[in-house]
Amino acid sequence: MNPKLRICLLIAVTQASFCFTQEMEKSWMMGPFLRAQNAQPIIQKNSTSAFVDPIKNQKVYWESMATFNPAAIVMDGKIHVLYRAEEKLGEKEIGGHASRIGLAISKDGKSYTTNESPIFYPANDSQKENEWPGGVEDPRLVETEEGLYVLTYTQWNRQVPRLAVATSTDLLRWKKHGPVFKNHKEGKYGNRETKSGAIVTKLKNGKLVATKIDGKYWMYYGVPHVWLASSDNLIDWTPVETYEGTLAPVLSPRPGYFDSWLVEAGPPPVLTEDGIVVLYNAGNSQNIGVSDLGNRVYTGGQALFDSKEPWKLLDRCTTPFIKPELPFEKSGQYADGTTFLEGLVLFNGIWHLYYGTADSMVGVVTCEK
Repeated sequence: MNPKLRICLLIAVTQASFCFTQEMEKSWMMGPFLRAQNAQPIIQKNSTSAFVDPIKNQKVYWESMATFNPAAIVMDGKIHVLYRAEEKLGEKEIGGHASRIGLAISKDGKSYTTNESPIFYPANDSQKENEWPGGVEDPRLVETEEGLYVLTYTQWNRQVPRLAVATSTDLLRWKKHGPVFKNHKEGKYGNRETKSGAIVTKLKNGKLVATKIDGKYWMYYGVPHVWLASSDNLIDWTPVETYEGTLAPVLSPRPGYFDSWLVEAGPPPVLTEDGIVVLYNAGNSQNIGVSDLGNRVYTGGQALFDSKEPWKLLDRCTTPFIKPELPFEKSGQYADGTTFLEGLVLFNGIWHLYYGTADSMVGVVTCEK
């Protein structure tokens, strides 16, 4: 797919361009993804943006705590970034605030303008029981060939996190469909933690679209292992199970490596001529992983799965292709540091990979196609 050596473009804050050569560990991997010179977060918290919450029926400062963990899509010639925004609720710990999803738009991939109000949030609807009071978290986003936008996200009622799906034709008005496994075996997994749904895509006419393999859509999901599910309609999903009827992990943590603590599905995977390239988030357990990486540090890995048998792992990187290095990637709510991958788009011939930093801000790295 990719040559071993790639020339990638760094877009500086000053809008000047710099080129570097970097070697990738495996020939099938995407990248290398590089930071802009003097890189800064592209989205940060805002203590003044407010909207009237439909459940509280009062004005709330919905992104006053943090903005992080972004999805991305190209629509109407612009990059649209959907990001998790937290409303600060006192001095609560991680997971104790209220999350909604905001929207930022960029015409050039350099500067981003955010909406004053969130575009997706808990309301007095059929999903309130699953989404309130914790909110809606960690979006991933794909487009179908027909132009429908499919959002996977985590519903957090502060009891059980559930992977759910919603659809839209304009990114502003959404139809919530509820938990992705609600119709599987009479809700067998209804009270089991599920999250991080990354639907397989392919590059078509210059952009990523959801694609079928053997007549079905496929989704990698979950943490601390990555599991797999299939669907006919992108709404109702069937998890891949063993013969005995238990979930079958397709990617697991590895003692001795950067992903020794956990693995978690990242942005929508890409079907290539080499197979399905899955970018994933990896947590390090310092005592059994990489000692000089730090404990519970989130980095990024890549894995290659068979294009006809999506559960079949073919190859996997041995070192992270991205890790927290800059101050804003190693400071914030999550002090151990994260480069948490969730959004991937091809825009003007350049891959843009969006990630959350320390559960606090949004960053981006780029690479020429």
